[in-house]
Amino acid sequence: MTIEIVVVWLLVGLVSGWLASQVVRGGGSGMTTDIIVGIVGAFIGGMIFRAEGWHAPFGGYAGLIFVAFCGAVVLLLIMKLIMRGRRR
Repeated sequence: MTIEIVVVWLLVGLVSGWLASQVVRGGGSGMTTDIIVGIVGAFIGGMIFRAEGWHAPFGGYAGLIFVAFCGAVVLLLIMKLIMRGRRR
């Protein structure tokens, strides 16, 4: 894995994680958390899109960020449900 690939993963994770935390509200615990949520979201989004036979509506990095964003939103919503259940 080259340094360029690592940088792309980090940037895609940061952007998609930050966008998802803005949509879900309650995320956004910092840059490191946004990167982790975005990278994990990329895996989740990729699995969802592949399972459903969907394709990203954009090409290149925009499409990658879109899929990662969708997965990050799903991840944050699941985390929010789990945390809500623990508070009760």
